[in-house]
Amino acid sequence: MYAPPVQRLITELSKLPGVGGRTAQRLAFHLLRATDEEAFALADAIREVKERVGICEVCFNLADEPRCRICSDERRDPGLICVVEDPSDVISIERTHEFSGLYHVLGGALSPIDGVDPEDLRIAELYARAADSARPVREVVIATNPTTTGEATALHIAAGLRERRPELSVTRLASGLPVGADLEYADELTLGRAFAGRRAL
Repeated sequence: MYAPPVQRLITELSKLPGVGGRTAQRLAFHLLRATDEEAFALADAIREVKERVGICEVCFNLADEPRCRICSDERRDPGLICVVEDPSDVISIERTHEFSGLYHVLGGALSPIDGVDPEDLRIAELYARAADSARPVREVVIATNPTTTGEATALHIAAGLRERRPELSVTRLASGLPVGADLEYADELTLGRAFAGRRAL
């Protein structure tokens, strides 16, 4: 239907998450209408991110140097580590401006059905960081997603940390009702967690 280069562009764009065939087609035609400078700027940005961005040697977050900007920041608290599944989770937590420690990116969540075992994640590296006496860790906050795989990952990590360092404080992000929600629309699991995580006013 289209010239081969246009069809190839549509095919490649449709591989992006959340982009179907129609959206890929619209994006392709948008790029065709764009100026050369705009289109080449996008191509250069994609090339640069693939060439320059790697993984932080400490926390495994995205970085364009050996260490990411968070691990390089002397103002961060090294005794506090927040464990997340993916680099995008770091961005979400940073937006809150509530966390001043460091991160540890696992690279996913445990899922035996999908063939993701503890060895496939960066759990051993987390245990090594928690045991490092040169940079003592006081607390590990487990901020995996509140899904079946996220919960399984959190329980596995908590058990491993308690086994290795019983004195270490291992916490989990609270879960429950979102701000502005009505009780009548909350499901039983969410409401139950809100009750379990209640605190004094």
